[in-house]
Amino acid sequence: MGIQESAPLDVDAIREDFPILQRRVGPEEKQVVYLDNAATTQTPEPVVETITDYYRQYNANVHRGIHHLSQEASIAYEEAHDRLAEFVGADGREEMVFTKNTTEAENLVAYAWGLNELGPGDEVVLTEMEHHASLVTWQQIAERTGATARYIRVTDEGELDMDHARKVIGEATAMVSAVHVSNALGTVNPIEALVDLAHDHDALIFVDGAQAVPTRPVDVKAIDADFYAFSGHKMLGPTGIGCLYGKEALLDEMEPFNYGGDMIRKVTFEEATWNDLPWKFEAGTPVIAQGIALAAAADYLDGIGMDRVRAHEEFLSEVAYERLSAIDGVEIYGPPPGDDRRAGLVSFNVEGVHAHDLASIMNDHAVAIRAGDHCTQPLHDHLGITASARASFYVYNRPDEIDALIEGIEDAQELFA
Repeated sequence: MGIQESAPLDVDAIREDFPILQRRVGPEEKQVVYLDNAATTQTPEPVVETITDYYRQYNANVHRGIHHLSQEASIAYEEAHDRLAEFVGADGREEMVFTKNTTEAENLVAYAWGLNELGPGDEVVLTEMEHHASLVTWQQIAERTGATARYIRVTDEGELDMDHARKVIGEATAMVSAVHVSNALGTVNPIEALVDLAHDHDALIFVDGAQAVPTRPVDVKAIDADFYAFSGHKMLGPTGIGCLYGKEALLDEMEPFNYGGDMIRKVTFEEATWNDLPWKFEAGTPVIAQGIALAAAADYLDGIGMDRVRAHEEFLSEVAYERLSAIDGVEIYGPPPGDDRRAGLVSFNVEGVHAHDLASIMNDHAVAIRAGDHCTQPLHDHLGITASARASFYVYNRPDEIDALIEGIEDAQELFA
């Protein structure tokens, strides 16, 4: 059932919170059509106000002062951990580490766990659709430790070959790192099945949720992921803030990734001991304003309802998929919509038009899309292409903006005919 039938969003009301969407750009001053949400979403006024309120009212460092402003900032920052833990179903702040982004979260686990736990004979299993943040990180850690990186194949429809997964994940597997939703294909992976496979072989699993947490309800406890990461700037929050969920017992056993202030309990000239979770992994002055603002973004999304966010995205994805499929010379990558197989993005190529040229023509129409390999070069090699164009949708996008996308494609076809 489509979003318009079941749980319509008042998109016009939502758009009032995003003045940037009213901008007119270019020589013809066309209104911006923002379809690059898989890269970065826009930030609503309530979240911007949260940031400015911090700097105007209680800007101070956390955990380091007994004065009033520091106490206010510390409470707000700690409560932000609680709020993000609640947003994804974690037990509490002890399981929610604030990082710079999903990439840093991946590196934190790779260095703090991987360097200490992996060795020759161990295997790290990834998927062929991994973002470079996952693929490159574990590839390099495997090289340093003598472990081996293996990859689960992607089918011709752009989905994981689960029969192959059952062959690749075995007794030598120590870690599985898998993307929940592909940023290039839009594929929604059967993450619970991968978790079960990993745990059946006593392996851990790290889930890249950068494209999942912003677009659908996520419950890390129900999924039973060992680690799960996501980024604030893809879910209406500010840049420079991400979250790493980790099971408390695992985080407690791991050594810190960074050393410095606030992550210590006691320091002598001979040794140091570490602070409690999650502060053990948040060395130095942390992302205070960003963390507090990300909690406000979670409030904003929950105000809409994550089930409705998912339904709206899937509706727009279905409209775009159908409209693009009707154009001769357009090749779409990834599975068709329906049955929760595809999230709200569509990657494609137009015959005879390089993706970068298409993005440039789209820019002339004030339509913002992404063009390139989307930080998935090995996946693009697998698909036999060097680049693709990507349109991605969010809560403030409307069907008529897909019309602008189609118009730009048709103009590109005429220009390159």
